[in-house]
Amino acid sequence: MPATIQTTISVVTPSVSSQKRILFACMPADGHFNPLTSLAVHLKAAGHDVRWYTGSIFAKKLAALQIPYLPFKHAQEITVQNIDEVYPQRREIKSQVKKLSFDICHYFILRGPEFYADIKEMEQAFPFDILIADSAFTGIPFVKEKLNKPVIAVGVTPLTETSKDLPPALLGLTPTKGIFGRGKQALQRFLAEKILFREPNKVMRRVLGAHGIDTGRYNIFDALIQKSTVFLQSGTPGFEYQRSDLSSHIHFIGPLLPYSESAYQPLPFLDKLKSYKKVILVTQGTFEADSSKLIIPTLEAYKNSDYLVIVTTAGWHTAELRAKYPYANCLIEDFIPFSQIMPLVDVYVSNGGYGGVLLSIANHLPMVVGGQHEGKNEICARVGYFKLGINLKTETPAQQQIKVAVEQVLTNKTYRENVRALAAEFTQYNAPLLCEQYVNQLTGVLPEPSWN
Repeated sequence: MPATIQTTISVVTPSVSSQKRILFACMPADGHFNPLTSLAVHLKAAGHDVRWYTGSIFAKKLAALQIPYLPFKHAQEITVQNIDEVYPQRREIKSQVKKLSFDICHYFILRGPEFYADIKEMEQAFPFDILIADSAFTGIPFVKEKLNKPVIAVGVTPLTETSKDLPPALLGLTPTKGIFGRGKQALQRFLAEKILFREPNKVMRRVLGAHGIDTGRYNIFDALIQKSTVFLQSGTPGFEYQRSDLSSHIHFIGPLLPYSESAYQPLPFLDKLKSYKKVILVTQGTFEADSSKLIIPTLEAYKNSDYLVIVTTAGWHTAELRAKYPYANCLIEDFIPFSQIMPLVDVYVSNGGYGGVLLSIANHLPMVVGGQHEGKNEICARVGYFKLGINLKTETPAQQQIKVAVEQVLTNKTYRENVRALAAEFTQYNAPLLCEQYVNQLTGVLPEPSWN
C-alpha cells in the first residue's frame, strides 16, 4: 500500500512588489499542455504576469484562459495530426522502439534550437523571470544555460530519471529485486543507452554541443531533468518506483489535472446509469485515432448486455461508432467531463493517458489499461505494478481479454482498495500552491531553500 505523504512546504502569496513575469512553454500536445493549465491560472490569479509559448493549436484555449499566447515563429509546429505528413517515412517504421527513437529525435530534440531562437527573440519584449515548461520541452537547456534563467520543469509523464535501482525508462519495464534482478537491470540500462536509444543520445549531444551546452554523461532520459533548476513531478511517491538515488531537485507535487472553469452541468443520461448492473468508461485519449484498439473490442465484449458502456472518442469516428453500435447500453460521445462521470463508473478502460489515469485514481476508480506507444507503456506498467488495475500489455487486445480483465477488476477488491489508498495520498498535495512556492523561492521572493 502506498504511504500517505505530508508536504512540509508552506505557501506564501506574493505582494504586489514581488510579482514576477512567468513564461510557460510546452510541446504542442494535449498531454503536455493540459496539466500545466491549472498552474498557469493559479499563478495568474496570484497577480503574476503569465504568458505562454506553444503551438497554434492551443491559441483558443489560452484566449479562454485570458493568458497571452506567444506563437511559434522559428519552430516548426508538429502535432499528432500532421507528424506523418511532415515525416512520411515515419509511416514505414513498424518497430515500437524505432518509432519511439524517431519521434524523440524529430519531434523533440531537433525542435530545441528552434524553441531557443523564438524564446531569445521574445525575451526582448518579455524579459521573463522564470520559465515553467513541461518536462519534454527541449528548450529547457537553452533557457537555463544560454539565457541564464531559472527553469521549473514539470513532469507530465511518469518519472524517467535513470536509477541504479530500476530498468531503463520508456520500455514499460518494472523493477526486479535481488542480485540477479539488479544485474539484469544494469544490462538493460546499458543496452538501452548504447543500442536502443543510441541515435537519440547522439543527436541530443550533437544538437546541444553545437550551442556550447555540455551534456556530460547524461543520456536522453536525464538531460532535461538535470538541466532544469527544479523538477516538479506530477503525481505522488505512491505511484512511482522507489529510487535510492533520486536527484535532490526532484519533488512530487501531487496530481496535476487540467484547469476547468465549467460549471457543473447535469449529465443527460444519469437515469440510464441506474438501469445497468455495472458501468464501464472507455477512452483512447486524444492522440489515438484507431478505435479498433480498445473501443471496438470493449463495445463488442459488452454490446446488448446488462453493462452500460460509455465511450468518449475525443472526436474520432463518433458517428461511425454510433451507427455500428446502436444498442441501448452503448453510449458514445465526443467528450464527457471525466470529473463528473468517473464517480459514477465501476471500471475505467483506457490506453493509459497519464492525466486520465491520475483522475481515475483520484475518483477511486480501478482500471484496465492497454497502451504501448507515446510512453503509455510506462503508465500502464505502473498501474499493473501497484495493482491499481490490470495492464493488458498490448494496444490491440481481443474482446475476450478485455472482458476477463474487466470482470477481474470488478470482483477483486484489491484493485479498488489500492486505488483508494493512493487517492488518499493524492489529497495531501496542492500542486498549484506548491508550484507557486517554488516560483517564489527561485525568483528571490523567499530565501533560497534547502532541497537536500
